Amino acid sequence: MKDEKEVAKLIEEINRQIDTIVGDLSVPKNVRSAVSEAKSKLNAQGEYVMRISGAIYNIDSISNDINLQPQARTVIWNILSMLESIKDE
Repeated sequence: MKDEKEVAKLIEEINRQIDTIVGDLSVPKNVRSAVSEAKSKLNAQGEYVMRISGAIYNIDSISNDINLQPQARTVIWNILSMLESIKDE
C-alpha cells in the first residue's frame, strides 16, 4: 500500500505531465480542456480516491480522440496508468 508521501509524489508527477499536455498547442483544444479539468479535480479538496476517480473519468473520455497525436496519446495513457495505480491501492 502506498503511503501519503508516495501518493503525493505520484500526483506531483501527474501534474507535471498534465502541464506538458496543456502547454502543447498542437494538442486539440478539447483534449487540453479535459486534461486541465482533470487536474483541477485531482488537486481539489477531499478524499483522494474520489479526486482520482474524477480525474480518470475526464482523461479517459479523451484518451482515444482521433485527433490526438501519438506522443500526446502516450502521455495521456501514462497519466491514466499512474492514476489507476493510486486508485487501486
